[in-house]
Amino acid sequence: MSSFKEHIDLNRLPRHIAVIMDGNGRWAKKKGAMRIFGHRNAVKAVREVIEGCGELAVDYLTLYAFSTENWSRPKEEVEGLMELLVNTLRQEIKSLMENRVKLITIGDTSHLPVNCQQDLAWAIDQTKNNTGLTVILALSYSGRWEIVQAAKHLAEAVKGGQFKPEQITEQVFEQYLQTAGIPDPELLIRTSGELRISNFLLWQIAYTELYITQTLWPDFRKEDLYEAIWSYQKRERRFGKTSEQLNVVS
Repeated sequence: MSSFKEHIDLNRLPRHIAVIMDGNGRWAKKKGAMRIFGHRNAVKAVREVIEGCGELAVDYLTLYAFSTENWSRPKEEVEGLMELLVNTLRQEIKSLMENRVKLITIGDTSHLPVNCQQDLAWAIDQTKNNTGLTVILALSYSGRWEIVQAAKHLAEAVKGGQFKPEQITEQVFEQYLQTAGIPDPELLIRTSGELRISNFLLWQIAYTELYITQTLWPDFRKEDLYEAIWSYQKRERRFGKTSEQLNVVS
């Protein structure tokens, strides 16, 4: 059986792929289990996507791991997710190092439990010199929060005389986002069939191609990743222009 990987043009890969990992709870419910069971079984999907992106030489992979809104979920589920995060970091560090994966985070991680903050800091430090795929974990993150934080810091810079209001451009503003220096995602994958953005990378995905799959996140595998990239490569990215403008031969 052929793989979508065979049809991927390695010269037109997205530099940055973002993923909204959705459907863990529904996956667990189908199995007659608690939601945390779905989260635990989602680790394999995370591993496969990281490996798949690394093998294709994608530069950046952002995973929406925990939103600010997720704090309102039942206490047992949140505690289970935090414990899972710590255990997964410890278990996967050897693989991350072997595959030269660099780990960073975006979001208000100061709200995470102390042991989670410590293990995150340890994993980030361990992988900081790796030169392969950069994996960005969005933890306690929301797009609106990020934009408000950027606006506050930029306002402080203006107040301090670093900029005049008329000097503020999109490029200046981007330097105050948590993703400063990282290219915007060209491809956003959302699992479980939900048709919304869920407050994720609101500034960065202005021209991102969206790929929605009915597959629940715990069932997502490399082949699903390859199919998403193949679909992305079949599209025409116009950035507000017409097809005719893009196809003009100089």
